Amino acid sequence: MFKLTLSDADLLKNSIPIISEIIDEAVFKVDENGISLVSPDRAMVAVVDMKIMPTAFDEYKCEGEELLGLNLSNLSAVIKRAKSGDKIILEKEKDDNKLTITIKGEGTRKFVLPLLDIKTEKPPIDKLAFTGRLEIESKIIEESIADADIISDAVIFEADGNAFRIEAKGDVSSVKMELTKEDKGLLDLKVDGTIRAQYPLEYLKKMIKASKISEQMTIEFGTDYPMRMGFKSIDKMQLSFILAPRVES
Repeated sequence: MFKLTLSDADLLKNSIPIISEIIDEAVFKVDENGISLVSPDRAMVAVVDMKIMPTAFDEYKCEGEELLGLNLSNLSAVIKRAKSGDKIILEKEKDDNKLTITIKGEGTRKFVLPLLDIKTEKPPIDKLAFTGRLEIESKIIEESIADADIISDAVIFEADGNAFRIEAKGDVSSVKMELTKEDKGLLDLKVDGTIRAQYPLEYLKKMIKASKISEQMTIEFGTDYPMRMGFKSIDKMQLSFILAPRVES
């Protein structure tokens, strides 16, 4: 059983709806360490990895461990009903098969969602070994993805010891963005050799919406290798996405 009170409604409003665009059902774990979720999408192309720390909450009371199987569309619809500044209370009683979400603002609204029996296996994302890592201003990636979307349905990420590049190519058109270590928007860059991989924009357009969480983000990838895109709100939330590369024969 647990009762969690959150006064920063935007923390959930800026994360749960984005996650729901990628995965439709998921199992959340609630324990003394916070709320966590690691789940792949049905196509096994992407994985969502989220952690909300107990320090994000005004009140965090949790006895033992609870696993919450939820329909993400339903959960997202409820969270969207909260306004910025509203208080959100998440509750589950012992041996109860439902989650109660109370939204306190101009009045008190209470939603009850059924818990689902969802079978899931944790993807082995902790075994990933990336050969490149960079920290960058989120708005740069957001703009680059929007640029690439005009040209193609996929985007190429490339990096070496001095620069990071994003490129998209169509039949007759192309677009390219480059940042060097001297550019202030590229905050950190560590790469072994030169790495290059292509990723589907369909997923990236959804993932980059998490830039609302943080003005800065991390990107880890390798040549024709999965990418991890991470966002962090200090002492509150960590949200990252793993995306499989599109490898052309």
